[in-house]
Amino acid sequence: MDLALALRAFVRTVERGSISAAARDLSVSQPAVSKHIRNLEGHVGARLLERSTRLVRPTPLGQTLYEESRQGLATIDAALEGVRRDMGAVEGMLRVHAPTCIGAKQLHPIVLAFQAVHPGVTVDLALENRAVDLVYENFDLALRLGRPESNGLIIRQIGVVRRILVAAPALLTRIGPVETLAQLAEAPLVGPLSTAPLETLTLFRSGTACEALVRPVLRSNNPDVVVRTLMDGHAVGPIQTLLVPDELRDGRLVRILPDYEFRSSEAFLAYPSVRFMRPVVRAFTDFAIARLRKVDGIDAADAPAPAHGAAASSRRDPATVDGLQRLSVQAGPD
Repeated sequence: MDLALALRAFVRTVERGSISAAARDLSVSQPAVSKHIRNLEGHVGARLLERSTRLVRPTPLGQTLYEESRQGLATIDAALEGVRRDMGAVEGMLRVHAPTCIGAKQLHPIVLAFQAVHPGVTVDLALENRAVDLVYENFDLALRLGRPESNGLIIRQIGVVRRILVAAPALLTRIGPVETLAQLAEAPLVGPLSTAPLETLTLFRSGTACEALVRPVLRSNNPDVVVRTLMDGHAVGPIQTLLVPDELRDGRLVRILPDYEFRSSEAFLAYPSVRFMRPVVRAFTDFAIARLRKVDGIDAADAPAPAHGAAASSRRDPATVDGLQRLSVQAGPD
């Protein structure tokens, strides 16, 4: 019996809760994983897994073995990669997860640049608008917008991503300026896709939150669709500044209601703390963070909000709140 292979099969089965899923992750057959686990149970003289039709989970003895062996296997992997690194090679598989809004335009070029420096690295780059369990889904690290809630993650802050309301000048010429929340309520709006109806936007003015009525004509979970809709002058809408820095700079999009802003999102790189950080993960983390912090639209956490483009009009309406029939004001952000 190859003890290292048997332990790897066992550890991955516990993490995935499935022998077939572990087999896919390890690129071996399901019978091979089952054989490794049977041999391991025979070697230790104890049952390590409880099997049902829906789930595979460790016995108490199996849980103890899992907790002790997973770190040892990760340390072995890191030691082997460390030797290759000392010989000048950073190589191996790297699995990265990121949201689509930042992954395609900002992170993808960084991945390509990293591979140009380290051609021995193979990258799986998954771009999805959902949170993932890094251990269960076998990701080495993830780019997250918003502080990760799991206590089992190590996080490194990148900066702050801000959202603002924008419109194409041609749209404002056609429908008139959007200078008050009442005018925003009458304007066509493109917004994020969600299961709940999009009837209001939560905006902040001088630290006070308010719910502004909106009239959505299109909702999408694809940032390219939102940007194209804004650029075509089809609607006004909220957008992350990192998605449209050039458009704001050259005036193809302009900021509206500049006194109002959305709650900012902190950007982090996160990786599982249960794993000894392999050299390829450490190298990519350092490489990516330095470049992500230079992205136009990712600001330092303590930096003031920058001005983006020219507002459609500099005139302010002090009676904005009174001009909207349905507007709830809360005492500061949650």
